[in-house]
Amino acid sequence: MANYDFKNFDGNTTGAREWLAREYRGLRTGRASPAILDSISVSAYGSMMPLKQCANVGIEDARTLRISAYDASLIKDIERAIAAANLGVGTSSDGASVRVSFPELSSERRAQLVKVAKGKLEEARTTVRVARDEAWKEIQGREKEGTLTEDDKFRLKEELQKRIDKINEELEKAFESKEKEMAS
Repeated sequence: MANYDFKNFDGNTTGAREWLAREYRGLRTGRASPAILDSISVSAYGSMMPLKQCANVGIEDARTLRISAYDASLIKDIERAIAAANLGVGTSSDGASVRVSFPELSSERRAQLVKVAKGKLEEARTTVRVARDEAWKEIQGREKEGTLTEDDKFRLKEELQKRIDKINEELEKAFESKEKEMAS
């Protein structure tokens, strides 16, 4: 078979899969997940710092996270940063740490989250389609140049389709897993 390197295609689709996984980690379910706090920055020592750099985040129980600041003087700033992020979680402080409580998901909120998850799945699929189109144009261009035969072009098209089916199946599984997590 003619030589064609799917490296760019594979890189783009792997990027889409990893992006979707990161986005899904940040989608709040009824369970406590430290990943939801990854995007929070705290005003500390005159600058903005990621929460991870100024506190330790641990899971206390199924619906509660405990944040232990490395410096107790940052507790109020951490509380403010979490409240400002508008994540739909409750916070309370005991002076030494901050507790983040995840309320039960209402059926409306759950449906809304499933809709958001579906939208993110579609964004990832769009990235895969763009990668497919780029690879296919390159394959067709090589055939026109004469560096690929028509038979090679169709074999590569089949290989490209197998890769697309595989990545779409992985994206769909990630969505189904997140949907199941939100239902429980």
